[in-house]
Amino acid sequence: MPNSSEQKPTVSSTKNALSFRQRYQFWLMLLTAFIILQLPFISIPFKWLESYFHEISHGLTALLTGGDIVQIQLFPNGAGLCTTRGGSAFFISLMGYGGAILWGCLFFSLASVHRKAAQAFSVLLVALLAGSILFWVRDLLTLFIVLVLLSLVLAQLKYSSQKYLQTLLKMTGLLVLANSLMSPLYLLDGQARGDGAALANITYIPEIIWVLLWFIAGLFATYRLSKVSFASRS
Repeated sequence: MPNSSEQKPTVSSTKNALSFRQRYQFWLMLLTAFIILQLPFISIPFKWLESYFHEISHGLTALLTGGDIVQIQLFPNGAGLCTTRGGSAFFISLMGYGGAILWGCLFFSLASVHRKAAQAFSVLLVALLAGSILFWVRDLLTLFIVLVLLSLVLAQLKYSSQKYLQTLLKMTGLLVLANSLMSPLYLLDGQARGDGAALANITYIPEIIWVLLWFIAGLFATYRLSKVSFASRS
C-alpha cells in the first residue's frame, strides 16, 4: 500500500514552478543583452540599431510636430545625428532617448503577442529602413550602416521560423532597451552637448535631471516588460 505521506505535485505547485522559470527567463535574456553590448565587434550592429531608433525617433517627432527631416546620419562608433527643420524643439530633443526606449518595448511586446504580430512588425521595420534610405540618407557611410541593419532584419525574416523570429525580436528589443538605458549616462561628461544640454537650454532644467528621467523611464519600461513576459506565458 502506498505511503500516505507521499503527495503528488499539485497543478498549482507545478504552475508556480513553471511561472518562476518563465520570469527568470526574461531577466536571463536581459543579462545576455547587456553582455552582448560589451563584446567587441559583436555589439556593433546592435549599437547601430539603437542609434538608428534614437535618430529616427527625433525625425518622426519632427514630422508629428509639423517639421521635416533633412538628413539622418549614423557613425561607426554608434553615434548619430538627425537634422530636422521646424517642429517642436522640446519634443524632438526629448524623444531621442525616449523613443529608443519605446522602440525596445514595442519590439518585445509585439513579439510576445503572437507569431504573426512579430512577422508583421518585421515587415514594417523593413519598410521603415528602406524608407529612410530613400528619403533621409545622404552619405555613403550611413547608407552602409542602414543596409547592414536592413540585411539583418531580412535575414531574420527569411531564415528564421516564426517561432524563432519571436525570440529574436524579443532579444533585439532588449538589446535596444539595454543600450538606451546606458546611452544617456554618456551625456554626463561635462561637455554640455547632446539632447540633455538642448533640453536644459530650452527649459532651464539641469541636464542631469533629464538624464535621470530617461534612465528611470528605461528602468520602468524594463520592469513593465518583465510583467508582460510573465503574463504572456502564464
